[in-house]
Amino acid sequence: MSARADTLADRRRAENFPVALRALPRALRADLVAVYDVARVIDDLGDEASGDRAALLQAFRTDLAQVWTTGAPKADVLRALVPTVRRRGLDPEPFDRLVQANLLDQRVTRYRAFPDLLAYCELSAEPVGRIVLGVFGVRDPDLERLSDRVCTALQLIEHWQDVAEDRRAGRVYLPQEDLAAHGVAEAELDAPAASPAVRGLMAFEIDRAAELLDSGAPLVGRLTGWARLAVAGYVAGGRAALDGLRRTGGDVLAARARTRRRDVARHAARLIASRGAR
Repeated sequence: MSARADTLADRRRAENFPVALRALPRALRADLVAVYDVARVIDDLGDEASGDRAALLQAFRTDLAQVWTTGAPKADVLRALVPTVRRRGLDPEPFDRLVQANLLDQRVTRYRAFPDLLAYCELSAEPVGRIVLGVFGVRDPDLERLSDRVCTALQLIEHWQDVAEDRRAGRVYLPQEDLAAHGVAEAELDAPAASPAVRGLMAFEIDRAAELLDSGAPLVGRLTGWARLAVAGYVAGGRAALDGLRRTGGDVLAARARTRRRDVARHAARLIASRGAR
């Protein structure tokens, strides 16, 4: 296994949710992994790459287009994506939106209000869910809208886990209006532990993400077969991550909130039994 493949495997294991449940058929697992790996590489180019990240993203975008044109892209992860795209009939547009989100990250480091952050999530989060539904052959506007809520909530949860890390990278995803409303100065995000004001802000943001996730959770009950099982895993991962955030008491600066696998399993079992409700 190459160093890049090793890194991607580590990234999959570190996610809040199971990227590709072992219970799924091998072909579905392979397709979900192929999709995840491309999304992960795009994020890594935008967040961690050395040099001109915007140029690297544009070059990857050009190579990505080859998946649908020549069928012979240069990047290993894109070559692995070709059979998935052909087998599942996936469209290029959601993948391109992921690149757009990371290009935006090179220019925008603050969001004035929550609707502005949600607009960013239309590029960074919603496309992932639509690609996953496409892997399972689900193309229904109502279900896609529920998926959008789930994926946006998962993105917000990840941002709230990574407040300190993002701040060190020069980004603050916490809306500026929310910082002001809770009396939090950005400099407080540099502290080794959260102040009472930061804790209050995080409790508010965590609850808001939880409400959004709950509003999309009925998607589980609207799906059938393997799609239902996989999406239950994603929603369960989000709920388990929320459990971890709440265990911090809002102090997301002292240490990254941890998601426990047993909590994922517990929430998944409840979701499957209750068809998406708690």
